[in-house]
Amino acid sequence: MTGYFMGKHKYRENTERGKRKCRLFADCISLLLVGVIFAESFLPARAAGPEITAPSAIMIEASTGQIIYEKNADEKRSPASITKIMTLLVIFDYLENGKVKLEDEVRTSAHAQSMGGSQVFLEEGEIQTLDTLIKCIAVASGNDAAVAAAEYVAGGEEEFVYLMNQRAAGLGMENTHFEDCCGLTDSDGHYTTARDVAIMSRELITKYPKIFDYTGIWMEDITHTTNRGSETFTLSSTNKLLKSYEWATGLKTGSTSKAKFCLSATARKDNMDLIAVVMGAEEGKIRFAEAITLLSYGYSVSHIYEDKNEDVLPNVPIKGAIVEEVKVAYQTPFRYLDTTGQNLDGVEKIISLPEQVQAPVKAGDVAGEAIYLLAGNKLGSVPILFEEDTPEAVYRDFVKKAFLEFLLSA
Repeated sequence: MTGYFMGKHKYRENTERGKRKCRLFADCISLLLVGVIFAESFLPARAAGPEITAPSAIMIEASTGQIIYEKNADEKRSPASITKIMTLLVIFDYLENGKVKLEDEVRTSAHAQSMGGSQVFLEEGEIQTLDTLIKCIAVASGNDAAVAAAEYVAGGEEEFVYLMNQRAAGLGMENTHFEDCCGLTDSDGHYTTARDVAIMSRELITKYPKIFDYTGIWMEDITHTTNRGSETFTLSSTNKLLKSYEWATGLKTGSTSKAKFCLSATARKDNMDLIAVVMGAEEGKIRFAEAITLLSYGYSVSHIYEDKNEDVLPNVPIKGAIVEEVKVAYQTPFRYLDTTGQNLDGVEKIISLPEQVQAPVKAGDVAGEAIYLLAGNKLGSVPILFEEDTPEAVYRDFVKKAFLEFLLSA
């Protein structure tokens, strides 16, 4: 009996002890939950990603190339007239290297005149400056103007399309192939992706910001001069964002029955350029609305850290040269895009340079780097380059130097 009652007492004791443990465990869980909620109230809010109905889209920040949003960005699709982004890029390449000039006069061919779809109604034999043709491409998406400009730059549209594909390959646009310079074709061999459109858009606006002088035009008159005389034609922008989105700067629209409605939209706000690409939207108004959705989201979550790198760097000692030190400079400014709400005031910059280098060195060779850290994590770096050629000294150089020093000390 005693054994029984002793066992029963122990059973009750163990049961009460177990209940106390459960209550203690529950209290701990409650405290942890309160702590998490309390901590989260001090963390930066993370905006939810936007809902985009278009089958393919992407948004990047132009200076860094960082992706802020993407949806099926590598899906191959027909680009329609956003093809002309590459057309404009190649034209600006030729302007940059001096092979063509804005004031050059371009004669419209029969082939250029024959282009259907969006056009500015150039006639065979009509002469326009290359500057005017760029406006016709960028503002009104003129297929005839694109072909006329392509023929002038490369000698023929086929040759120009070759240049387009070469340029795309050079940019790493792995899922792109062009078959014409205006996007009018419905060929399955003419395709790109939202990611590749963003890549070529970024190259165009960062390398040739003058493009905004054209893509920012809402309306402008040109003059057709033909055998019938002269008449005014008004170019009207196909990019409705210029009127519906305060910070819009460009870039290019496109639509065909195969491609549906496409847009590469650029905007600038707070010294930040964003590129939003929407492909395959069911309606024209949807591509604009969803581009605004993307851009608004991008500006709400994005913050830029910028170091212009204008501080003077110390010279680097050099061995085996007639001089004792060589100058160095930053290759570029540094920009970092944050979308997580981090406090960028804590970014630390570390200069990494060798204690001494051996001659010879060439201007443009890498001497070291500036490294940027935040909370111990590397954000990125900028190369530091030698500013001047510094050859290796030979025996006679040292003799000459010694002689000059003797003369100066005498």
